[in-house]
Amino acid sequence: MSSSFFALRKISSFYAKPSNTKSSQPNISYKSTILPFPSLTTTTLNNLNINTSLHSYQSNKSFICKSQDQSSNSVKVQELSVYEINEKDRGSPVYLRLSQKNVNILDDLISFSNKLYSGCLQKRVGITAGICVLIQNKAEKKGDIYEAIYSFYFGEYGHISVQGSYLTYEEDTYLAVTGGTGIFEGVYGQVKLHQIVFPFKIFYTFYLKGIKDLPHEFLVNPIEPNLAVKPSLDAKDYEPHAVIAGFTN
Repeated sequence: MSSSFFALRKISSFYAKPSNTKSSQPNISYKSTILPFPSLTTTTLNNLNINTSLHSYQSNKSFICKSQDQSSNSVKVQELSVYEINEKDRGSPVYLRLSQKNVNILDDLISFSNKLYSGCLQKRVGITAGICVLIQNKAEKKGDIYEAIYSFYFGEYGHISVQGSYLTYEEDTYLAVTGGTGIFEGVYGQVKLHQIVFPFKIFYTFYLKGIKDLPHEFLVNPIEPNLAVKPSLDAKDYEPHAVIAGFTN
């Protein structure tokens, strides 16, 4: 009996005595952070998820309906045709070659400014002015790809700016209409560049959107592009109203 009591006491003392063995784990103190939000119950979270999903669905539904309504509305497209003709009287174009090689290479530059004539070639309506950056030389096609950035100035009517890839070995190239001023403010659309003789004769057909009706002066029946086209003598003598400040020739 006494021996049993002694053994029980010894075992109790063994478990009560703290261990002196150091733990291999670092003593990390965790500090709780209290967020400044009210307590959220499961019911609240469920309601929040439902409301968020419903709001997202309603927003998407509204956006889809609006998009469909816009696409159903027809947008008026106005055509404007002009000829760009280099008459070798403006010192244009200027080719800036950035290497000593005999072939065109990336980043070669061309600046230019040519005269603009109405599609019927009866009136001079303005000038072009811009720059082309060489992107790639296509030796096998005997041409180049340029990134073209330029404007069509129509005197007091304002101007149209365009940008895009100009492929000198293709007959037709499409550029984006990026904006305009005057009667062309807010314009967008595209323009087809029809190459007759590079870089001396080019015929443009604009497909314009977002502007009011064009003046009657621009609404003419264009002459079909061909190698022999040239402006009439009256058109050469005609000076458009304030073509652009600094450009009067």
